[in-house]
Amino acid sequence: FLNMTVEERLHTKRISKTEAVTSMVKYELPTRIGPSDYVPFLRDKKICYILLKGKKFGDQPVTILAKLEVEDSPNSAGVVIDVIRAVKIALDRGTSGVLTSISSYAFKHPPMQVPDSKAKQWVEEYIEGKRER
Repeated sequence: FLNMTVEERLHTKRISKTEAVTSMVKYELPTRIGPSDYVPFLRDKKICYILLKGKKFGDQPVTILAKLEVEDSPNSAGVVIDVIRAVKIALDRGTSGVLTSISSYAFKHPPMQVPDSKAKQWVEEYIEGKRER
């Protein structure tokens, strides 16, 4: 994407993406996450490579390499719709301020980072009126 040509933008995106992933792991591990560059011929396509290295039985090394490829613009539509619905619920209830449940569920760098399963539960409780935010 063209905004990836701005080095400061790459720097802040790298930080937010790294924190979103490492916050879900209870221990430190070597991690390198981040956008690489603007590639004109890819247009709206995003490609992600995931490399995992570890040890298996007998202390033998194991490597897993995965490639994810998506058209990016439709990716956020469902998330945006969920956020809009949550904000509408807040407006109807007269709630203002940070909506912790939907923020934790929908955003990479929310005010309160929790595991996805917990965030999903919070959103369901919020919709049912069992949770204020």
